[in-house]
Amino acid sequence: MKVYVVNKYGKPLMPTSPRKARLLLKEGKAKISSRDPFTISLIYGSSGYTQAGNLGIDAGYQNIGYSVVNEKEELIGGEVWMLKGMSERMTERKKYRCQRRNRKRYRAPRFDNRRRKDNWLAPSIQHKLDTHHKIIDKIKSVVPVKEVTIEVASFDIQALALN
Repeated sequence: MKVYVVNKYGKPLMPTSPRKARLLLKEGKAKISSRDPFTISLIYGSSGYTQAGNLGIDAGYQNIGYSVVNEKEELIGGEVWMLKGMSERMTERKKYRCQRRNRKRYRAPRFDNRRRKDNWLAPSIQHKLDTHHKIIDKIKSVVPVKEVTIEVASFDIQALALN
């Protein structure tokens, strides 16, 4: 188990042991800054020596796996499950919107003013992208990261032959 450390300016430092973190908290040299993952913030100045790690992300369909490793060890790792049923939620919203509009008797036509932005993504894809950005930002705020690698594997499942 590791306790993550940030300096007094919010820059991430190397993780420490729970014992060392407990001693720093007891002596008043640190304060708790986050509970998930458990992170302490130093109150005094530190040298800021870090061994930056590489963040690897495996972008799956339902879940996202992540891990930060340096030459010696794994600093943090885990898995995030994404929301399910985004398409069904959008369909339900559309159904209620149509019902609401049909109850209004004399409504002017409002179909000529619909344009999508150039960088528009479907809501399910946009949610996936936003989740990736949130994960990367959260990890970078806790662990020193030098490089981010995202594994994207697209292959045809039907092409796999079962022998």
